Amino acid sequence: MDLINAIILGIVQGLTEFLPVSSSAHLRIVGEFLGTGEDPGARFTAITQIGTETAVIIFFWRDIVRIITAWFRALGGKIPRNDPDARMGWLIIIGSVPIVVLGLAFQDQIETVLRSLWFTATTLIVFGILLGIADWVGAKRRELGDLTYGHGIIYGFAQAMALIPGVSRSGGTITAGLFLGYSRAAAARYAFLLAIPAVLGSGFYQVAKSIAAPCEAGMSGCTPDIFGPLETLVATVVAFAVALVVIAFFMKWISRHSFLPFVIYRILLGGALIVLLATGVMTP
Repeated sequence: MDLINAIILGIVQGLTEFLPVSSSAHLRIVGEFLGTGEDPGARFTAITQIGTETAVIIFFWRDIVRIITAWFRALGGKIPRNDPDARMGWLIIIGSVPIVVLGLAFQDQIETVLRSLWFTATTLIVFGILLGIADWVGAKRRELGDLTYGHGIIYGFAQAMALIPGVSRSGGTITAGLFLGYSRAAAARYAFLLAIPAVLGSGFYQVAKSIAAPCEAGMSGCTPDIFGPLETLVATVVAFAVALVVIAFFMKWISRHSFLPFVIYRILLGGALIVLLATGVMTP
């Protein structure tokens, strides 16, 4: 049953990581209804995100290689430092700083208190409404070439909000981009590229942490690991395969449609979660 549950959670992770609906919230909620009846934990969530982020690397492989190559060449003085690709490399680095700092500073709260389903329900609704407003009022005139270092920092803090289940990494960063006047495609593209260092860093950190200091029942300051290494690995591979399909779908979707369906879905899910918590069907 643990393996089946892990596969289900891997599918959920792959389906929701890049949609602005919060994959961590869905893992948190679905985990409660599976045979385990428990929160899969921040550690399991972070590790399975390695699979979805690997899908991003494959999907944007040419862009990533071009950006890394240009960044090193500019650093060595072989091309101008204001080269667009080299500049994008710096923007990704700068935008990654907030989530690293805040993630380390509030690690205990992220893995315990902030995983309360009351927080999840609230952030699903609030950030869903913010996404809808941003999509409605955003000018959508700026493209990636217009991205400034100041905007990169704002994107970075928006991404850091996703440390709270229910916010959504892609949703938070895309919302910030839309408020700043970027097109849907540009906001999403930078959001995906920006997530690579943070997600892989967090995932491999949790892998090392799970090896060095397993979280077991009765230990304070962490959520016990309910899945073993095999189940976690399988879930990560499943998440990778599903995510490849979802990325292609999402990038096509946002070029033609608004985010309204995702806004409605977030509000309905958050509202349903509040009802389930208030009636005692689920515990926070």
